[in-house]
Amino acid sequence: MSPSATPTRSAPSIAIVGAGIAGLCMAIRLKAAGIDSFTIYEKGDALGGTWRDNVYPGAACDIPSHLYSFSFAPNPDFSRKYSPQPEIQQYLEQVSERHGIGRHYRFGKEVTAAHFDEKAHVWRLSFRDASEVTTEVVVTGMGQLNRPVIPDIPGLAAFAGRTMHSARYAPGADFAGKRVAVVGSGASAVQIVPELAKSAARLTVFQRTPNWIVQRGDRAYTAAERATFRRFPRVLEAYRAALYARHELRFVGLMEQRLRDIGNRYTRRHLEAQVPAGRLRDQLTPDYAVGCKRVLLSDDYYPALQRPNVELVTDRIARFEPSGVRGASGKLTELDAAVFATGFDTNSFLAPVEITGRGGLSLAEAWKDGAEAYLGVAVAGFPNLFMLYGPNTNLGHNSIIFMIECQVAYLVKCVQRLERGRLRSLEVGQAAMRRYNVELQEELSKTVWAEGCDSWYKNDLGRNVNNWSSYTTAYFLRTRSPDWTAFREERV
Repeated sequence: MSPSATPTRSAPSIAIVGAGIAGLCMAIRLKAAGIDSFTIYEKGDALGGTWRDNVYPGAACDIPSHLYSFSFAPNPDFSRKYSPQPEIQQYLEQVSERHGIGRHYRFGKEVTAAHFDEKAHVWRLSFRDASEVTTEVVVTGMGQLNRPVIPDIPGLAAFAGRTMHSARYAPGADFAGKRVAVVGSGASAVQIVPELAKSAARLTVFQRTPNWIVQRGDRAYTAAERATFRRFPRVLEAYRAALYARHELRFVGLMEQRLRDIGNRYTRRHLEAQVPAGRLRDQLTPDYAVGCKRVLLSDDYYPALQRPNVELVTDRIARFEPSGVRGASGKLTELDAAVFATGFDTNSFLAPVEITGRGGLSLAEAWKDGAEAYLGVAVAGFPNLFMLYGPNTNLGHNSIIFMIECQVAYLVKCVQRLERGRLRSLEVGQAAMRRYNVELQEELSKTVWAEGCDSWYKNDLGRNVNNWSSYTTAYFLRTRSPDWTAFREERV
């Protein structure tokens, strides 16, 4: 049943946009709170979000499995310390089934616009298929890593070989014996390259900027370990808590210069241990502080680059030609295929959905100088619109699922406030949102992210619109109990 507006309610109708980790978590916790009046709209044909889309060779999480999972749904049977993509996808499907979320999904329903109708106090959602629904509350769980970006490189359309983005990798694509390029050297590339290097006749990696990489230390869990986790849930709980604490302490290294220096030396030693002194090591050595950009985890990327069939190229790509890539130096690299590991549009958040709030205010206009929100979940001028994984809730040191669970717990309280207070709407005040973001940006200015490097954490104006500014424990405390004085409440 599609959500619809009603003059009185036991619980408001809720549209959850996106069936990834955030949307699934929101659905489960609403249901646990006795609220069943929600529908999940998903543009794809299955749940999973990032983990449904990214099926490239080597795709895996860079947060340990038992921390990159819901606190309320432990999985003693994870096979490895760092879960591969199929295992994460399977976990999400199992959790969804276990909690009875299936009947709430509407797949193939891409939201293109959301308009707040002030007279009716409802949101009107428009879909790609030209259908529309109304709902009282909108919760976006669209994530930040779902809009792939391929650089506008001259001549790409004329290239005769096969091309694909890592997030749109063709299942079963076989590049054995082929001449392949990987464009990019970020988080996806360090996972793809070692796999493609095993079968490609020649693999050329085009690197624009080197990244700091630390040892991953991945391994399989033993049968005894998995059996212990199954038989003694408290052991698994304690193990997860230890993982959380260890990752949480990493934030100190993003704040304190002395500890940053230690991190720099540790990370540099990993590079020096795996890559002999010489041209390749020089090419792989960043000129910015560890942590300024996303730090990557890999045990096999550096060794892969030293295989005889692999070449790292730092020459800027000038253009594609029918037979391959022409570098700025004039050298032509002949190719059969190119895989773009070139990341995502991470600064526009809810784009390309056109969102219009009170008084005809568009979210694009409200965010013209950069996305910002109150606690990352609410924006002044947009009543009953709530976000998961919104502005400044990304992390550089711990599990994003912890942050999502904090946000979901907060938003469930907001929905309960609407229900129990018989409210038409909750809308964060402009002054409260402004105070919060001034404080946030001041804290961010003290972190390593404020240093001079470019990163996907920042928008084109150099403002950090992605990362949370402190420990995740601090965010937990900020979101544990809503401050209702920050909101404007409108009664039925």
